[in-house]
Amino acid sequence: MSAALHLAKPEHLDTVLALVAAFHAESGLESSDTHRRAGIDPLLNGHPYGAVYLIGPTRAPIGYIVITFGWSVEFGGMDGFVDELYIRPAVRGRGIATEVLTELPKSLAAAGVRALHLEVDRENETAQRLYLRTRFQPRRNCILMTKTL
Repeated sequence: MSAALHLAKPEHLDTVLALVAAFHAESGLESSDTHRRAGIDPLLNGHPYGAVYLIGPTRAPIGYIVITFGWSVEFGGMDGFVDELYIRPAVRGRGIATEVLTELPKSLAAAGVRALHLEVDRENETAQRLYLRTRFQPRRNCILMTKTL
């Protein structure tokens, strides 16, 4: 199984939305079709604040990853955030997410991204092991806090 990454384009909208719906349902995230479309469509149409990559063949992807971009004085420039990462349940456990989280940061670094962040549920030990294995480290004395606007 290959973790080949392909930048998703506008013609992949329905495919990406189906994957996002599956991820949100599995994760218990409440979102509507309209909400998901509003989050994905601009990224497929060249919005500069993020990118969506299909994992595997574009005709039948096995997952996706969304990276959003920001700026960090602490890290000295552009940083990224793994907003969502989803691998279809039938192909999990084959090292695909590990490959994605090992190879994609190399390309992002070459494009000038200085740091890559993500959040993980404190109870999800499987995901934590994956992220540690791919060299993500917990930030000491930091907790992610959110204010929904």
